[in-house]
Amino acid sequence: MATFVLVHGSHDGGWVWQRLAPLLREAGHAVYAPTLTGLADRQHLIDCDVNLTTHVTDIVGLLTFEDLSDVSLVGNSYGGMVITGVAAKVPQRLARLVYLDAYVPDDGQCAADLWPPERRAFSEPVVSGPTRVAAPPSPALFGVSDPTMIAWMTTRMTPHPLATYEEAVSVGNAASLAVPRTFIHCTDTPVSTPDVFSPFAAKARSRGWTVHEIDTGHVPMLTAPQALAAVLLDEVGRAEANE
Repeated sequence: MATFVLVHGSHDGGWVWQRLAPLLREAGHAVYAPTLTGLADRQHLIDCDVNLTTHVTDIVGLLTFEDLSDVSLVGNSYGGMVITGVAAKVPQRLARLVYLDAYVPDDGQCAADLWPPERRAFSEPVVSGPTRVAAPPSPALFGVSDPTMIAWMTTRMTPHPLATYEEAVSVGNAASLAVPRTFIHCTDTPVSTPDVFSPFAAKARSRGWTVHEIDTGHVPMLTAPQALAAVLLDEVGRAEANE
């Protein structure tokens, strides 16, 4: 049995995995899908100085208090920043990192450093009390075309604290960097949306990581859960075969 910990991206919450998680559990694996502080069902905490360290601490705390080990840690989009920071803190608890159409930062980079200029327009700040936040965009920008799903996502997406994009991440030491890494590239990018994640797929290939492609938009856990589950289960199966 593998253990998956699924880390969502900007504006989302643990809810975004609800089509994927049952498929992994049906295959016999344990699945955790936490919501990061200040988002979704934890949005009431958004004024509590939430930054990248907060979100890294969320996941480190989960791994520690649930006593999880040999974890397949999956991060979508901004979640790539979070899982990188987690690997720097507790590499001994991880079996692999899976960057799901996600940022792949180098040491000392923040998420905003990795944005192309046209991406910045999607994170114009909205002031809410003492907190600077980015308003949620339309799910259509993530490659979601089904009107029912767009409506469902829109009611659940919440503002995202800008400080999380501005704090640099540490990639850690040799033990952290030794954790195996995989990249899953979602290739169906809407014409109106900046192609943010193709460069990270290229970076992953240049580093010798396994790179998978899924012909869907940026949130495959909702738009192509069966295809995504197949890739994740294949990763676990290949690792077990090599042991």
